[in-house]
Amino acid sequence: MVKFRWEKDFRETIFGEIPRDWSEKLIKDVGDVGGGSTPSTKVKEYWDGTVAWITPDDLANHMFKYISHGKRNITERAVKEHSLRIFPSGTVLLTSRAPIGYLAIAKNPVTTNQGFKNIIPKDGTNSEFLFYLLKNIVEYLRDIAGGSTFSELTAATLREVKIPYPNSEEQSRIAIILSYFDNLIENKIIQNEVLEKTAMAIFKSWFMDFEPFKDEEFVDSPLGKMPKGWSLKPIGELAEVRNGISYSGKEKFEEPTGYIFITLNNILRGGGFKMEYSWIKSNRISEHQFLEEEDLIMANTDMTQDAKVIGSPAIVIFPYGYEDKGVYSHHITKLTPKMKELKLFLYLFLKMTQEENATFSTGTNVLGLDIENFKRNKIVICPPRDVIEKFNSLIGCLFRKIIVNQKQIMVLRKIRDALLPLLVFGRLRVEEI
Repeated sequence: MVKFRWEKDFRETIFGEIPRDWSEKLIKDVGDVGGGSTPSTKVKEYWDGTVAWITPDDLANHMFKYISHGKRNITERAVKEHSLRIFPSGTVLLTSRAPIGYLAIAKNPVTTNQGFKNIIPKDGTNSEFLFYLLKNIVEYLRDIAGGSTFSELTAATLREVKIPYPNSEEQSRIAIILSYFDNLIENKIIQNEVLEKTAMAIFKSWFMDFEPFKDEEFVDSPLGKMPKGWSLKPIGELAEVRNGISYSGKEKFEEPTGYIFITLNNILRGGGFKMEYSWIKSNRISEHQFLEEEDLIMANTDMTQDAKVIGSPAIVIFPYGYEDKGVYSHHITKLTPKMKELKLFLYLFLKMTQEENATFSTGTNVLGLDIENFKRNKIVICPPRDVIEKFNSLIGCLFRKIIVNQKQIMVLRKIRDALLPLLVFGRLRVEEI
């Protein structure tokens, strides 16, 4: 049974009030701080090894508390010849160069590049409590960072940061409460990954490998063999394709005002919806620039060099409790299928063919989708209506569950984020679990 109580007896610290019976300690007294390094990229024997090597990019879109591996591994030779430090499981990883403040806990031994200051907790310090505390003081850590060309939090500066420090038993209770919400969130994220991969596997089986139709008659087409009675159509014949509003900075807000504003930031690389919202208030919004929840959208702009964003689709999800229309930006294209059952089919088709979608772009540093060319020349293999309807009824329940999970994730994050400062600063005490 969990037992809470509100604290009444406080004393002042640089972070505000903490319980009088808590101590304060320097980070150097609660953990060993160390950084990482990057082996030479010119020596191929340093790469594609077995040692997990973490970079800030690995944490940029990382949604979990623990991390076990990055996009690349290094070899034991690289570790030895560069005298790289292997950080044990339980180490708190903190990005220390712009962007400062990405956090994770090493699930297994890892090494990192020089963009980190990593803290190995000492006896009596709970790594999860330290993770949550640092998460709550990220803005302070950014403020004390130095540097002229770019901000950097040095090891010397981090070691001297004084933090609130309850006893180890209370640290553990605080970590258990906050981890409960993170575990629920992570389970729902994993559920959604499985559900979407299942939908993609079914799509591939039906419309790329034609497995349910292998006993039917096949005919030749410009894209290869396809079942008789199927057709090839440009995407512009299947859906209305329109861009959103070109907005000014003064019309966009980070706090709720006007309408939910769906921007390029809401689309994940390769496809999928990112639940981070902005808002727009403008008297210039045209009717076609509104959208509804569960509308199909696609990125038509890409600021990166690898073209992983442009042409990436998403199904729009509004925040829990939001019941109005939304607005989408000119960096977003909305696709309104002429047959409603085509929406999920087109979403999965665009996700499976994102690399081809990107070939319809123009530009160098900033890529822009040539919409008219895309509408005319992005060809879709179209099954008969009854096949689309059967497919939609099969995978529709998967996407309904994904949306329910996404809304629950938003609620759980709000609860966790509300509890976080109350618990790590001792305003709400966890007395018993």
